[in-house]
Amino acid sequence: MAKIILFGGHGRVALHAEPLLVKGGNTVTAVIRNPEHVAEVRETGAEPLVADIETLDVDALAGLISGHDAVVWSAGAGGGDPTRTLAVDRDAAIRTMEAAERAGVRRYVMVSYFNASPDHGIDPSNSFYAYAEAKSAADAHLRDSSLEWTILGPSTLTFDSGSGRIDTGETESGRVSRENVAQVIAATLADTSTIRRTIRFNDGDTPVAEAISA
Repeated sequence: MAKIILFGGHGRVALHAEPLLVKGGNTVTAVIRNPEHVAEVRETGAEPLVADIETLDVDALAGLISGHDAVVWSAGAGGGDPTRTLAVDRDAAIRTMEAAERAGVRRYVMVSYFNASPDHGIDPSNSFYAYAEAKSAADAHLRDSSLEWTILGPSTLTFDSGSGRIDTGETESGRVSRENVAQVIAATLADTSTIRRTIRFNDGDTPVAEAISA
């Protein structure tokens, strides 16, 4: 089917997405920072690739991306340190977009969050502010790129079992299981009608593939 490179390959959403993508006939390269996670990622069927995306420049990232058919960004600094949040969730993400363009890999799926926007309304004193700023900037850069992008905006993530059903019509952020987010990633890559769309979603009642289809 397709060769997919997924950044943030040991993330909780990614560990659900990787076996789904592999089961769908895709080859998945899972980029991870910690070599101790190699075995766990390999168990999903993905091929782990150890690389520090926080320090790699555009040329180095283009080398990683080259030869793939699609990029999935599911990486993040995990909050806490605002400087590192901006370095990973904004700067490294943007470098992968520029690297994808340089490598000629046009399909790019960004896992963002439901309320990501320049008008996110988060107070600068709030610990979430750096993340909101980073995701807003990264999403804006992607929309302005030449890539065939999709931005996914899941609501508050839960550890609930995936129902395979979501709602894309709500205007308020609710809750969505990480397993459902993984299903949305897989369905998005299989559906070209999602290109150049921002899809915000909660858990809901509509089957994933139907919910995201234009």
